[in-house]
Amino acid sequence: METGRRSGRARDFLLGGLVGGAAAVAAARRRRMVRRRREQRLERPAGLAAFEGAPCFEELLEERPESAL
Repeated sequence: METGRRSGRARDFLLGGLVGGAAAVAAARRRRMVRRRREQRLERPAGLAAFEGAPCFEELLEERPESAL
């Protein structure tokens, strides 16, 4: 009877280790993805700053007469 308990505990321990390891790998992968998205967000301006850097906005400024600025 005691050997059955030991093998059951060992199996539970191994399964728990596998599940925990998979969770750790998934968490590390998610952290890398979040960091990559954050870096991409910082590279690209948001709001009006993004529009001011657009080629269409620069063309509008070139077409506009100097007196209108």
